[in-house]
Amino acid sequence: MNRTDISKYYDEISHCNRCGFCQVACPIFRSTGHETGVARGRLALLRAIIEGRLEWSPEIEAPLFDCLLCGACTANCFPAIPTSDLIIKARAQYLDKVGRKSIHRLLFDHLLPYPRRLHLAARAVALGKNTGIADLAQALGLLKIFGRDFAHANQIVEQFPTRPLRDKVKTGAHSGSGHSLRIGYFVGCGVDIISQDAGQATLRLLRKIGKSVRVLENCCCGLPAWSYGDLKAARKLARRNLSILAAGDLDVIVTDCSSCASFLKHYPQLFPEAGTDQKKAAAVSERTKDIVQLIHSMEAVTAAANPAVTVTYHHPCHAARGQGLAGEPGDILNRLSGVEYRPLAEADWCCGGAGSYAFAHYELSQQVLDRKMNNLKESGADLLVTSCPACIMHLSYGVRKHGLGTRVCHISELIF
Repeated sequence: MNRTDISKYYDEISHCNRCGFCQVACPIFRSTGHETGVARGRLALLRAIIEGRLEWSPEIEAPLFDCLLCGACTANCFPAIPTSDLIIKARAQYLDKVGRKSIHRLLFDHLLPYPRRLHLAARAVALGKNTGIADLAQALGLLKIFGRDFAHANQIVEQFPTRPLRDKVKTGAHSGSGHSLRIGYFVGCGVDIISQDAGQATLRLLRKIGKSVRVLENCCCGLPAWSYGDLKAARKLARRNLSILAAGDLDVIVTDCSSCASFLKHYPQLFPEAGTDQKKAAAVSERTKDIVQLIHSMEAVTAAANPAVTVTYHHPCHAARGQGLAGEPGDILNRLSGVEYRPLAEADWCCGGAGSYAFAHYELSQQVLDRKMNNLKESGADLLVTSCPACIMHLSYGVRKHGLGTRVCHISELIF
């Protein structure tokens, strides 16, 4: 049980003065125009629950779970109300009152904590996807058992690799050509299973920078469970990782998933009470770096772009707002030879992927994605670069859907 009581946050929720500035930046509100899809509407709902004017029931699931958790509302809020955090806490209490869905119990309790099980499940998905079985299941309506929108979302991932990245690069120590830095490479689930070109490029980069690189045997960082409101599952995943990441023989922990990087940095929030877990979480938070930070700190970088290309950049929500990495990508791209960098309009707007959001809220996610694709068309760029595998997956789908010739890639792939 999560045992979260949203009433403890009544004062924070009450700071909302309904000014409406959150409407300007909210991708969901800009897509639907519904008050329940913007921060002030969601906060009004939470206030009504606390004041007893509204009961916990399945009817309030949509406004609670339709939120992208992108954080754009807080960035445009004068009192800086942490709406995303409050929504997560409300989701936790909702799960206590209404219950978890079986698909999430399977994912959070039995797959994500155990990489080998996750790999087996991924291989089964790859088999179904690559042989057309999944398309047949979609045609027969069988995928609806996973959720209302899952059948439509099946088309988002074009093809699954048949083996995880870990099987190709092997976990454990790799020697590097750097002088002293001992690097731990945290392999996120998205890179491990889908965006493997990004992982290969990152590992080549890390081996050039570090004296040694250890491909860590971590499990999921816990962000999917946390975002869903399953705080107990998130802490369980975090504890499994802390036993590996808190080791004293690593100088830095690097990941090429901005979502993982952001959540690892926020591990101390999972363990607010003083104790061993809190100390380990603080140590991990201090040593974690997004690959964008590491590349930005390099004195010289060279692009593998030949011939010259025009490049634009999409800022993942967990990079720009989650970690404050807003200026670094542009600096990197402007330093690269063979690259013409063209800033993307609304570059820090969510792409609609939001982890697994597109699989559960397909229609809403597509409205958000279409806006992003229209901005991409205006840029005229050859490459759309980002630093999050979930964004890569969703943006790649948008490019195919809109018939664009733009290639989507991870920033690591542009460097190495």
